[in-house]
Amino acid sequence: MSAIGHYLESEGIATASISLVREHSEVMKPPRALWVPFPLGRPLGVAHDAAFQRRVLKALLALFERTSGPVLEDFADDAPADVMAHAADSVGEACPVFFNTPAAVPDSARTAQLQSEIAQLAPWQALATQRRGASVFGLSGKSPQALAAMFVGLTEAASITAAEWQALKLAVDDLRTYYEEAAAAQPSPLPSAELEQWFYRQTVAGSVLRDLRAVGLAHADATVRQIADRMLIPRRVLEAG
Repeated sequence: MSAIGHYLESEGIATASISLVREHSEVMKPPRALWVPFPLGRPLGVAHDAAFQRRVLKALLALFERTSGPVLEDFADDAPADVMAHAADSVGEACPVFFNTPAAVPDSARTAQLQSEIAQLAPWQALATQRRGASVFGLSGKSPQALAAMFVGLTEAASITAAEWQALKLAVDDLRTYYEEAAAAQPSPLPSAELEQWFYRQTVAGSVLRDLRAVGLAHADATVRQIADRMLIPRRVLEAG
């Protein structure tokens, strides 16, 4: 969307866009962008809350009042709890899944541990897809199990090429989408900020991504170090400690 915004502006058409991944917008520098702290696939927050969605749209339209750019502003509020998502559904289709901070395991068991976590979430991700009629997951072209094996394999690899790192961000976003869709389908879903912290700090997937980031920061290639620093884990999660 940032690239499209630049093109339209070059043709004299003013644009403003919603950013779900702040790091991308920082790099692309769209003419006007509003970053929102919501899960991927929910640029206006939660469904069925017209008043909140209207606030997001008003904040976006207000960017047109800015006389110079590029503009990247943050929407100040987290989305309210998505209490309407389950109003028409019973909550007994599958048992809720909760994860604590993952315990350290031998490297040989890491893939199995992550595969088990993905399998526990599978019924909920399927339920989310059924409720919405579609899923945002799948942009990487890999199954969750394939993504798990890839990430663990990269943390254990003796070396990772810059090309492999450049293809990594889409895969990371895809796995996170799988987790967030599954979590959102469960009773009493977390607000988006808490959901983000849950993914990166209380799941095996998040633990693997932190290890992968450490591998990238030690890489000899400066581009790889930049990708690892800016694109694997959001800055706000790192700053939360």
